[in-house]
Amino acid sequence: MQKRDSFLLTGLLLFGYLVVSANYANGQHIGKDSLPPVETKPGFANYKPAFVGQTRIAGAKTTTPYKVEKIANRLGNPFAIVAMPDGRLMVTLKSGTMEIHDKNGALVKKITGLPAVVYAGQGGLLDVAFDPNFTSNKMIYWTYSEKYESGSVTAVAKGKLNEAEGKVDDITVIFRATPATKGNLQFGSRLVFDKNGDLFVSFGEKFAPEVRVQAQDLNSYLGKIIRITTAGKPAAGNPYQSNAKPEIISCGHRNPEGLDINPATGELWESEFGPHGGDEINLIRPGKNYGWPVITYGLEYSNDKVGEGIQQKAGMEQPVYYWDPVVSPSGICFYNGTGIPEWKNNLFVACLSGQHVDRLIIKNNKVVGEERLLTDKNQRFRDVTYSNNALYAITDDGDIYRVEAEAKR
Repeated sequence: MQKRDSFLLTGLLLFGYLVVSANYANGQHIGKDSLPPVETKPGFANYKPAFVGQTRIAGAKTTTPYKVEKIANRLGNPFAIVAMPDGRLMVTLKSGTMEIHDKNGALVKKITGLPAVVYAGQGGLLDVAFDPNFTSNKMIYWTYSEKYESGSVTAVAKGKLNEAEGKVDDITVIFRATPATKGNLQFGSRLVFDKNGDLFVSFGEKFAPEVRVQAQDLNSYLGKIIRITTAGKPAAGNPYQSNAKPEIISCGHRNPEGLDINPATGELWESEFGPHGGDEINLIRPGKNYGWPVITYGLEYSNDKVGEGIQQKAGMEQPVYYWDPVVSPSGICFYNGTGIPEWKNNLFVACLSGQHVDRLIIKNNKVVGEERLLTDKNQRFRDVTYSNNALYAITDDGDIYRVEAEAKR
């Protein structure tokens, strides 16, 4: 009996050693007070991370009691849910219309009469943003896939919201992410205003192998993040002054479907679809190259290597965090409220294939914890926004969920 117990103890110690060794190999150290990483499935590529904590970070668990409510359902085929300055919600539907909903999910007004969209594949009406002076000028900005020349582009338009009549007046296209291509995949795109009132816009590289290489071409807008004025001109202080499109601030992106500014630092963060593995969270710095398709932590969908199959190269930025296998990160937002104090300045990521909302705890521009929320809904989450001390998440089925702290008794 004693001998058997000795074998059992030895086996348990060996198992523990193997688990710890595996976590270190994946770039993760589990401290004595940490939970295991939330990802338990094997990766597609299983490349070695560049630094500890770049993937499969320790798990976290929200301790503040909170409630989840479905406040709207079956709205259509949405792309964005964005908090309006007055606390209501604007939803974009890829078929080409917008809807204003109150904070409890009730439909207030449909907005129609927008420019025609290429509603095919991943194309359609995409993101929307509100002018910093929206309360007085009622100006809104949106992105959409537009038929252009012999193909399509991601376009940026603006106009004056006429809520009473359910339309937008004085519509103008202020920017087009040329060149046009024939593909209907990976348009991007998100919009967010910076503190100076200029507009960040992200554009995908349109997927096809013959065009995705333009993510590295500074004379193409494919696979880029740009910063423009509300007139569509290059913003002051952009990093490229010659031999490049002056609106560009970063390059080497695959399909950036999430943008938000960290309220704690004022810096721009981005979520980006990888291929088969290698979804990314990036901290965007002007003039930096984020590597696609030269470096990646993913594989081709055929499971072949992408290019040379390398993950690091001089002059190219590493993701702050990546997932393998994929979660398909779409819209993102930072929590900037007090309702759930431990969520303050955490980054929330709407995950499509992952079928959850991901909570990333960030300290000193590093991810130090991860939690998966709404996993029981079994839905593809397309976008997430913060408003009224709550998170609002929308699914591909057009359902809206509100997540907020339980009322104190």
